Amino acid sequence: MDKRFWGIIALIVVIFGGILVFHSNKSGNNNTTNAKPTNHVIGDLTSKVTLVEYGDYECPVCESYYSTVTQVQQKYAKLIKFQFRNLPLTQIHPNALAGARAAEAASLQGKFWQMHNTLYAPQNWQEWSTSSNPDPYFWTYASQLGLNLTQFKKDFASSTVNDRIQADIAAFNNTGQQEATPTFFLNGKYVPNTKLINSSGPSVAAFSSVINAALKNTK
Repeated sequence: MDKRFWGIIALIVVIFGGILVFHSNKSGNNNTTNAKPTNHVIGDLTSKVTLVEYGDYECPVCESYYSTVTQVQQKYAKLIKFQFRNLPLTQIHPNALAGARAAEAASLQGKFWQMHNTLYAPQNWQEWSTSSNPDPYFWTYASQLGLNLTQFKKDFASSTVNDRIQADIAAFNNTGQQEATPTFFLNGKYVPNTKLINSSGPSVAAFSSVINAALKNTK
């Protein structure tokens, strides 16, 4: 994990001049509908502590965080809520919006987290994220998850799904943070990624330190 993570970071530094992936055009999309931000939440739904990740499915740093974030979800499943929202950085990740559409289309059939995990699974991610046409991969994943493929394709292309994604982007822009993925908020407070990594990359221990402090403050 450590060599792979820091290799990704080094590449991004060279290309974009920063540790994480940034751009200033706010994804080039505006939310002009009344759609509300998504509410994909797992864990203890009664908890007073919520960790929110804004992510981009094509983002290599997000993918490198995926295993650690999953472990954190499992460790704190009975203690906090974990939420994911879409932040596709479309100017630098041409398949990011399509990935978000796939996850949101699956959510309309009750399988958001299943598709979310499928998209970030390392072998799958390597395939669809680098494809000139990722859609056939999404059709395969939908079928494997037992979704109604005809409905999935219809939802994938729908304004409903698009509006959900744009609402997430608008919600992120309202935070005042510069667009970057992954970006985390704990109980509405921005958590710098530097607090979530160690010398080897994303760290369960580092996440735990931040989460434990929040849990202590709720007692």
